[in-house]
Amino acid sequence: MADESFPIEVEQRGNVVVWTIDREARMNALSRPLLRAFGTLTREAVTNPSVRAIIITGRGEKAFCAGADLKERQGMSENDIRVQVELYRSELGPLDRSPKPVIAALNGVAFGGGLELALVCDMRIAAEHALLALPETTLGIIPGAGGTQRLPRIVGEARAKEMILLGRRLTAAEALAWGLVNRVVAKGQDLLAEALAFVSPIADGAPLAQAAALEAIDRSFDTSLELGMELEKVSYDKVLVSEDRREALLAFAEKRKPAFQGR
Repeated sequence: MADESFPIEVEQRGNVVVWTIDREARMNALSRPLLRAFGTLTREAVTNPSVRAIIITGRGEKAFCAGADLKERQGMSENDIRVQVELYRSELGPLDRSPKPVIAALNGVAFGGGLELALVCDMRIAAEHALLALPETTLGIIPGAGGTQRLPRIVGEARAKEMILLGRRLTAAEALAWGLVNRVVAKGQDLLAEALAFVSPIADGAPLAQAAALEAIDRSFDTSLELGMELEKVSYDKVLVSEDRREALLAFAEKRKPAFQGR
């Protein structure tokens, strides 16, 4: 079990690093040490050339992350909670901006801040029994870690309002149909193994191109199509001069798999 002061187990599998939230007894809830651990690990991973993708999952089969640690919040003042919400932004912000693709492997419930953590990730795969929800309005608050902003961008305005205003829980199958998750892993299959297989094209791919593609996609949400096309051109030019692009052409000519170096 991970130290509660740094409750994430880290394991590197080739070019993929796996972060497992290790607070199973607390439904892998988001504590201050956990949020700070995410910030520390992300800042390290984005500068580590051996890491090409990040998978985040939770310990056990019940919860990916059940949201805020309500036990920790007992006795907190309103200002204390404001400070806590700022930690979501400061420590999960680097994850949101990561040039390395981030995938959430939802091994169980993803409620509240837990779903918001998953929304920060670039893609999501879910175990068949997983449930996803943003129930904050039923508790007299609203999602405070980006849920009102990221969810509509993924599932659309109407469905986001349905989830948030009704506090609706989605099954993994429903989340797949809504485009909230990319893949559902059937009961009896190993979620982490499936996640690693899912990201293998990233682990074996061209990291500069992937980072440039992520940058261009992320920028598209904040601008007009015309300006977005110009920004895409800037991102394209970054990879046009890369050694990886020349390696891909050479590998095609030689009928072999390219060996990308991230240069």
